[in-house]
Amino acid sequence: MNEQYAMPAMPEGAQDGILKGLYRFRATGKPDAKRRAQLFGSGAILPEVIKAQEILESKYDVGADVWSVTSYGDCIATGTRRSAGNMLHPTEAPRAPYVTQCLAKAPGVLIAASDYVKALPDSIDRWLPRPLTTLGTDGFGRSESRAGLRDFFEGDYRYVIVATLAALARDGKVEASIVEQAIKAHNINAEKLNPAIS
Repeated sequence: MNEQYAMPAMPEGAQDGILKGLYRFRATGKPDAKRRAQLFGSGAILPEVIKAQEILESKYDVGADVWSVTSYGDCIATGTRRSAGNMLHPTEAPRAPYVTQCLAKAPGVLIAASDYVKALPDSIDRWLPRPLTTLGTDGFGRSESRAGLRDFFEGDYRYVIVATLAALARDGKVEASIVEQAIKAHNINAEKLNPAIS
């Protein structure tokens, strides 16, 4: 985690979310777009997610919100406590976990990108309104550069773009040919080895 990048200013009203593990870093500039996405970024991958948001909005007409996940651990802990509390108090109105509250009215596909193994972001999937597509560092590999490593593990902005478009295609919001065009436009080798099973 020694990458040097500009730390963005804390958005107004974000302090509570930062402490709870998740906050909306940047809302979409296209809230009325027919294609919507919620993008989750963590640590050094957050700038990649921000870049993906900009390209998705400008080139693919996808309105994407960016969320900064400051602690999956805290999101998991509070979700687990809330789920257990609901189970043990069956006559009371269920209380939604924090991540559920955050995403309750957030439209579109859900994409998470991080330097962590996919199991960590996947751990909050059960509290989300729709399935989560996760990009992470499953498997192992070597590279000569940070860019090479992110390409190997499929975790840079290009893969966030393709994962978003692929999820939208599964939902019938874009044609599969758009995903294929994005793969080519962003120089992704669709036949490369999967790091998790290679």
